[in-house]
Amino acid sequence: MAESSPLTTHVLNATDGVPAARMALSLHRLDSKLMIWAMLSVGTTNQDGRCPGLMNQETFTPGMYKLRFETGSYWEGLGQPSFYPYVEVVFTISEPEQRFHIPLLMSRFSYSTYRGS
Repeated sequence: MAESSPLTTHVLNATDGVPAARMALSLHRLDSKLMIWAMLSVGTTNQDGRCPGLMNQETFTPGMYKLRFETGSYWEGLGQPSFYPYVEVVFTISEPEQRFHIPLLMSRFSYSTYRGS
């Protein structure tokens, strides 16, 4: 059985009341010495709006991370304009032994997020 990722996400299209399937996203970690973002992984949300396997426990270390959601491309694929070309959620991990869930609830002109469990 594959190990589950310590970091998960779930993207919901609040305009249509459905999961945001087929949205591209990427995970990055800040290099605190160079102060630049290093890409760790890329993925696409599944039919349920989730992107499993973002990273494994061994590579999940304390630091600053960001999830970048390609919201503009998602809405464009639905033939709809949007205000945000992408959404970046930046967060700090100090206890990597915990599990973290970063949901994104979005419409074409707004979004919200929080730390889930």
